[in-house]
Amino acid sequence: MSLPDRCRTALPLAAVAAALLLGGCTVRPLYSDSSIETGAIAGASTGQRQIYVEEVRTRYGQDLRNNLIFLLNGGAGQPAEPRYRMVLNAAVNVTDEAAVSVVNENRATAALLQMTADYVLTDTGTGEVVAKGARSVTASFDHPAQEFANMRARRDAEDRAARELAEMLRLDVAQRLSKG
Repeated sequence: MSLPDRCRTALPLAAVAAALLLGGCTVRPLYSDSSIETGAIAGASTGQRQIYVEEVRTRYGQDLRNNLIFLLNGGAGQPAEPRYRMVLNAAVNVTDEAAVSVVNENRATAALLQMTADYVLTDTGTGEVVAKGARSVTASFDHPAQEFANMRARRDAEDRAARELAEMLRLDVAQRLSKG
């Protein structure tokens, strides 16, 4: 058998093998609304728009909640008839870090703010826990000598951490909803 004859027989076999391998592929976009086949689980985007986020009590927790609601629903607010309810808890821990001071003050001039959030997502129809998880984010800020500037720097760090943590929570929820 010559080389062209071998190619003629190997080429159809390779095409059939490739078709079989690619036929088992179920990769799809995370935020897709359409399903791959009949009966497949819908994309995470549809599920995210059906999440009601419960109230929180702290200022930074409310900022996190507002950012998360905006991201989940594309700016449309809370759903009227939610399929899921999310209980969200947020905490902040501030650690003084660097003592880089020009004068003889023995105080830290920089700090790290760590915001941690955990959530529980339940199905409103069955009361079953669909997903739960926790994420944390760290934001740094300076400790200026002026008290108001110091308070403002901390609040800015809380706001930055809340925005970033909301992104992380949205992605975590999307991944869990897409898995079914």
